Amino acid sequence: MSFLNGNKFADRQAAAANARKAMAEKFLANSKYDPADPAVIEREAKRKAILEARVVRDAERAKRKAEEAAAEAERRAAEEAARQEQLRLEAVAREAEAQRQRELDEQVEYERKLERDARYAARKERKKKRKSASERYG
Repeated sequence: MSFLNGNKFADRQAAAANARKAMAEKFLANSKYDPADPAVIEREAKRKAILEARVVRDAERAKRKAEEAAAEAERRAAEEAARQEQLRLEAVAREAEAQRQRELDEQVEYERKLERDARYAARKERKKKRKSASERYG
């Protein structure tokens, strides 16, 4: 058990102070920033190269996305044109079918009219014959 080894508050406080002192010494032991230091120059050159490569990749990615967007827009335009053409063809087919149906209806109506006129003419003939027959017998 840790409380039995004599670890008092003062001991813990002294250990924490020693740890802070060691961290401060370590930090202060590092050299200050020197722009003429070859290691610093090398690190900055690497960072600059990485940033330039990132800019190039971003530009390539943007170009690729623009090309893909243009291709997608072209594909959609082609699909829309095909759809419009299909709709136009369907409309033409519907109109032709409607025209054929109108002509068929007109033909049927004309035939009905002819049949009706024939019935009327036959009735008139029967009336004339009846009239002439009634005159004959009357």
